[in-house]
Amino acid sequence: MTGSQRIVADSNVLISRLLLPHSIPGQAVRKAVDTGQLLVSDAMLEELASVLSRPKFDPYITIGDRQEFLRLLGRVAERIPIIYTVHACRDSKDNMILEVAVNGSADLIVTGDGDLLTLGTFHAIPVITLASYIRMQ
Repeated sequence: MTGSQRIVADSNVLISRLLLPHSIPGQAVRKAVDTGQLLVSDAMLEELASVLSRPKFDPYITIGDRQEFLRLLGRVAERIPIIYTVHACRDSKDNMILEVAVNGSADLIVTGDGDLLTLGTFHAIPVITLASYIRMQ
């Protein structure tokens, strides 16, 4: 795999990476950052910030660690401006992932979300599982 591979990971993958860094999602995000280019949009970062501010995460991770994660993500990921909107996923909240992929000329969408995986490919961009991505050379 070359360092130029452009990857979109859904929000749940990113949150899982924060909470469980050695998990399968953690390994997938680490691989995307180390060997490719992780892509995000402002909407994805806003959603992550909103979700991570929920009190349900308080027993597991400090607010400071959550804020630091968002700062680091903002530095290592390429922010993609959304010019073309998408309305293709059966769960409308997942359209933002597809928008990042299309607008950012992504090579892959990496997810555990069944609504995205059902697509198989979207605009010739493969939608693959975390395990499949980790196994890729």
